[in-house]
Parts: sequence; C-alpha cells; structure tokens
Amino acid sequence: MPSQVVPGSFRDPSGFLFFRDDGIYRQINHGYQENYDLLMSSRLYSTLVDAGLLIPHEEVEAAPVVTEQAYKIIKPQLIDFISYPYEWSFSQLKDAALATLAIQKWAIDFGMTLKDASAYNIQFVEGRPLLIDTLSFERYEEGRPWVAYRQFCQHFLAPLTLMAYSHINLNQLLRVYIDGIPLDLASALLPVRTRFRFSLLTHLHMHSRSQERHADSHDGKARSAKLGKTAFLGIINNLESAIRKLEWRPGKTEWGDYYESTNYTSDSHKHKVEAIVGFLDRLKPRKIWDLGANTGLFSRLGADRGIPTVSFDIDPVAVEKNYLNVKKGDKLVLPLLLDLSNPSPGIGWKNEERMSLLDRGPTDMAFALALIHHLAISNNLPLVRIADFFDHICESLVIEFVPKTDSQVKRLLTTREDIFPDYTQEAFEKVFSEYFTIQDAVALDGSERTLYLMVKRQA
Repeated sequence: MPSQVVPGSFRDPSGFLFFRDDGIYRQINHGYQENYDLLMSSRLYSTLVDAGLLIPHEEVEAAPVVTEQAYKIIKPQLIDFISYPYEWSFSQLKDAALATLAIQKWAIDFGMTLKDASAYNIQFVEGRPLLIDTLSFERYEEGRPWVAYRQFCQHFLAPLTLMAYSHINLNQLLRVYIDGIPLDLASALLPVRTRFRFSLLTHLHMHSRSQERHADSHDGKARSAKLGKTAFLGIINNLESAIRKLEWRPGKTEWGDYYESTNYTSDSHKHKVEAIVGFLDRLKPRKIWDLGANTGLFSRLGADRGIPTVSFDIDPVAVEKNYLNVKKGDKLVLPLLLDLSNPSPGIGWKNEERMSLLDRGPTDMAFALALIHHLAISNNLPLVRIADFFDHICESLVIEFVPKTDSQVKRLLTTREDIFPDYTQEAFEKVFSEYFTIQDAVALDGSERTLYLMVKRQA
C-alpha cells in the first residue's frame, strides 16, 4: 500500500503524518532537527509521556515520503478515534485547555516552549487529554513572547468563556472558524459582566482591541515588548487561573434526564442489557459507536468488555454527565456531541483538514437504541435513508425498533400530524434487510419494543 499523507498535517513545515498498511507514521524534516533532538535529549519527551500528557512514539527505520526533507521517521501510538473540539463537552474542552497549559509549564522547565496551542493537537485517550503533535515544541528564547498565545485564546479561552457566560452551544462556532473563534467576535458576544473579570478583560477584550490596532501593521502582528521568563510564566499561570474559574452548571434537559422518565420497567431494562451483552459476546466487535447514547449507560457494556466505544449524543448536558463519569474510571468510553441530522462535516482546506463523521468510519458495530423513531418521526427521515446511513458507518448493528404504540412515540406525535404510514415494524424489517442480514430479533420483556442484531450484507 502506498503512503497516504494525512490531509490535516500539511501546514507544518516541521513534518507531517502519513499512513502505511501497518499504521501511522510521522516524518520529521531536517528543519526541525535541532528542536526534536532537544525535545528528546532534555528529557522533556519522557517526562510528558510519563505524566500522560504526550503521545508516545518510537523511532523506526522506514522509508520517508519526501526523501530530501526527511531527518527521522517516528511511529506514534495509534488513536482509536479522532475527535474535534466542536464535538467536546464543556469539561472536555476545559481539561484540554488545562493540559495544554500544564505542558507549556513543563516545557519551560526543560528550556522549550509550545509554538502551537491548537485544540486540534489534543485528543482524548483513555479518558484523558493527550497532546498528539510531537512537533509542537521549540527552543525557548529568553525575552521572546509566547508565540502560541493568540491561538490558545482563540481555541480554548474564547469558546470556553462563551459556553460559560453566553450559551453552551457556542462551541459550534469552532466548526465555522477552524483557526479558533476570532477574539473580536467573542468579545462582541460576551456579556458586559465579563469585563469585570480581570483575566477575561485582559486576555479576551483587551487582547481583541490590541489585535484590531495592529491589524494594518506590515506583518499583521502586534509588536510585543520583550517578555522575561517570570512574566512569561505569569501569563501562563493567569490563563490557567482564568480557565479553572470558568464553570458551566447544566440544568435539566429532556435527554440529560432521560433515564429518570423512561418507560422501561426494571425487567425490560434488565432484558435489554442481557440481549446486548449476548450480541457483543457473539460478534466480539473491536470498536463500537453508540449513536444517541445519552449519558452512556449502554456504551459501558462495550467498554466493560474492553471494547473502545464512542458515545455520541446531541444533548450537551448528557455528554457532560457522560464525560464526568468517564473521569471516574470508564476509560474506554469517549463521549462526544453529535447531531445525527447534521453530523460533523469535512472542513478546512479542500474540506479535508478535519474529517467528517463518515470519513472516520466504518466502525465494527453501531448501537442505535431508542433512536430510530426520533430519526424517522422527529426528523422526517425515510427508513431507507436511515438504513443507507448505517450501511455506510458500520459492519454490524444493534438497533431497537420502537412502534407507534409506544408511549415515547405517542408523545412525539401529540404535537404533529401523523404523516408516517410507512413507519411500521414490517416496513422497518423489509428496508433494513436490503442492507443487512437480520441475525436475531428479541422482543423486550414488558415492552412493545424489539431489539435486533444485524450484520452488513457483503457486496
């Protein structure tokens, strides 16, 4: 298999990622040789890896992609699933910000600094934020300002402050602004009371005005006075304090409190768990996507069996609760925000820098539990479109059919006309059978719902 350069890594002249048939590699170019050697010889690399803050790698003898530029080839640990900041909960973005600042403080101790503070350089691995860009470091020069300061404010401080003070869904602006939320936009959207927080006044509002004043300078950057090491660390500590003080207190939502109002009896729930566990033991998937996972109750059935499980939901409250539970020990669950009717698209240059949801698949198994009636009725999606979607994202499917006689479906239909004559169990089975082989169907005790195990038909 020929080498395939990762589209999202082309901007950095220091090197790039590429795939080969046995994994992912990073080419380090000659221009980064001095900084890479310092990273390794100073023990900064080993310190950060031991602290669980930097992705580990091994140096390998492998053919480079661009021979004349290559200094070394390294093979980093492979990440199960790449996620993006606009898919994270409030606490995920906050933890990623704090990890970035912790890395910067470690770097200073070893004579280095971060030249990049992009949120895209962080991934969640076993429940913790991890820096995945080994080439983000450079030698620290006394008196030089932090070159990644503006990037940190746009990628972390601005969206977190907007989420905490204005609206939790404003992190979705990161889908529009791939280089981080512009500070003038953040400043305009934030309430006046944020100007009475010194750190927010300094790093957001005044920082925004400073950018505007220097926008017409010959290099497009503000000319900064020399910054001593003590002042440098003062800025990092002040940013850290500002981030730690940001809080979001989620209120009650329909989905965040779903399990408190579900129509399942304890017997129904127990039977559902037993059926899913039986399906998992039968097919033994290597990875799972749980779509419409809520707080991840069923996602943990896979994780408990050592299966990495991405736990998607549309509700920021549910995803936040899920992540806070992950921090307590459910390391193989990755909670993420996802609107299935408008999933994450490919964005950036040529729509390739950040992958769409479909580009990150297919997964071995998908869960679609108590989901299909929302897609078909709430979103007016024909069953054939839903089946085609699952055909694209998974090799096997655990899906729950919820009939119109179910109380949850009746509730959906109370405020709208029933224009869904084709939403029947017979039609569901017929349509999905065109894409999948139905291996099992379990009528759940004490319920009118049926749980199916399906395997994708081979072309």
